[in-house]
Amino acid sequence: MHYITYNTATLLNNTIMQCIVDLNKVTTRYPVRLSGYYAALIRSPGDAIWKQCMPDTRELEDHFQCPDPLDEKNLSPVPGLIHRYPDRVVLLVSNRCPVYCRFCMRKRLVGKADLPMGEDTLRNALQYIASHPSIHDVILSGGDPLMLDDASLSKILTGLRAISHVAIIRIGTRIPVTLPERITADLCNLLKTFHPLYINTHFNHPDEITVDSSAACAMLADAGIPLGNQTVLLKGVNDSVDTMRSLMTGLLALRVKPYYLHQMDLVQGTAHFRTSVHAGLEIIRGLRGHISGLAVPHYVIDLPGGKGKVAVLPDDVEIDGTTLHLRTYTGERLTYQDVTTPQE
Repeated sequence: MHYITYNTATLLNNTIMQCIVDLNKVTTRYPVRLSGYYAALIRSPGDAIWKQCMPDTRELEDHFQCPDPLDEKNLSPVPGLIHRYPDRVVLLVSNRCPVYCRFCMRKRLVGKADLPMGEDTLRNALQYIASHPSIHDVILSGGDPLMLDDASLSKILTGLRAISHVAIIRIGTRIPVTLPERITADLCNLLKTFHPLYINTHFNHPDEITVDSSAACAMLADAGIPLGNQTVLLKGVNDSVDTMRSLMTGLLALRVKPYYLHQMDLVQGTAHFRTSVHAGLEIIRGLRGHISGLAVPHYVIDLPGGKGKVAVLPDDVEIDGTTLHLRTYTGERLTYQDVTTPQE
């Protein structure tokens, strides 16, 4: 397996250079990498793009959260594969990203072994999937799978398509956001030969919706690839109703369906990004009814210990026999009759 080559950021100015020097202890433990494209989106120190990619001393002050709160290590029957749900697995095919996001759920692995999945590891993972007929859905993750070159991606996808019970392949990637030039005609032509194939990308802020990221998404959509988006709720980045409305409606214009809004995982080194669940519920309340239902993501908490995702809703529901007492997005309380119950 081989990675593509790309240009990393030339440090923009003395302010960023000084930030790296001053935060040497942080970057020694949690490395920094950002593409030239993504670095150019920074408008000023401390803005939404800066916070997502530049180191912060608070990363070293988080002593209470866990490096692997989702228990991925214990859910890996073979190296490079996570089997949490009965019908799907995650393949960690890459350990490289164009940008090392400071809130990464796999922060413990970032920069530790900057290599793609090896041939033997891939072979063992494919054998595991082939020996478990209950697995119908495979998600390529990492790192970023699209950091692999086209030949390496083709080898992985061909191996998966040779397994008859694998019905769906998904790719989780932030490439359209952080390195949109990677989305080429050749890549799209390759990917569309492996349908049904889905891509979930990862926009967190409206400033990430640019001419280049829009063009990357358009190329993928034109290749017949359904696009979804997984946003992480980040304090000081996107934890306002106005920001989230702009982001979610902007994504629909790109033919990207908002899929998940993630409550921050309890990952060590990321506590300063965490909002309360109440804040997340209020954002969902501020979306529902005010923008298209197509633009409203599922707000989910990925439970510690590998227990899986749980969707949470802001509605207050009281049930009295067959009568439900509901609250609308405007705050109005109404009753709703459960007509599925036979009337006496």
